[in-house]
Amino acid sequence: MKVEIWSDIVCPFCYIGKRRFEHALEKFPHANQVEVVWRSFELTPDYQPEPGRNVYESLAEKKGIPVAQAKQMSDNMANMAKEVGLDYDFDHAVPTNTFLGHQLIHLAAKHGKQGEAKERLMAAYYLQGQNLNEIDTLAQLATEIGLDAEEARAALTAGTYAEQVRYDEYQAQQINVRGVPFFIFEDKYAVSGAQPTELFAEVLEKVWDESRPAKPAPVMLADGPACGPDGCEV
Repeated sequence: MKVEIWSDIVCPFCYIGKRRFEHALEKFPHANQVEVVWRSFELTPDYQPEPGRNVYESLAEKKGIPVAQAKQMSDNMANMAKEVGLDYDFDHAVPTNTFLGHQLIHLAAKHGKQGEAKERLMAAYYLQGQNLNEIDTLAQLATEIGLDAEEARAALTAGTYAEQVRYDEYQAQQINVRGVPFFIFEDKYAVSGAQPTELFAEVLEKVWDESRPAKPAPVMLADGPACGPDGCEV
């Protein structure tokens, strides 16, 4: 079974949705036969980081609301994240453009470490306050999941995987993705948003059952006297 997930590194619901989906997958009896593919999506592709600006100020400007309200919204999100074991630290989060981060995830996919890269970058942003605008920081994070720092630095500097990021985003437009996280199961069913773990579990079971070929009825080779609900043949 193939599951494609469009999400952004700095989307708070995307990290929460990731955890909820993973919790459902942990209990799914066929988890080892599920292929998860992470697709790039930039919520604010034209964002230009400003040194010294915090998350609350960036959110306030984006939504046109007071900074105090932006902080309250972030606090509410942090409380929701705690329900799935994530301790969001918005006070130290560094606002970032995620284009480079998505390119690193594509590099990791080349080495079979896409999932590890996605998790590492999200943790670096939401839990550890690391600056994902810096190539050196991204190269260091790459080494932590077993990638070569120099390969990562060279690929990010050259934009080696920029087209792959843009193609993911083009695909999102074609299937009318308006928000993330966005899950596609077997190119057939879509789930939008950080849905409850129970719903992901139901979808996994449904798609798995439908993707398995139905067992054909056995061919009758001989038919003779037998007993049934209404009694025995005489």
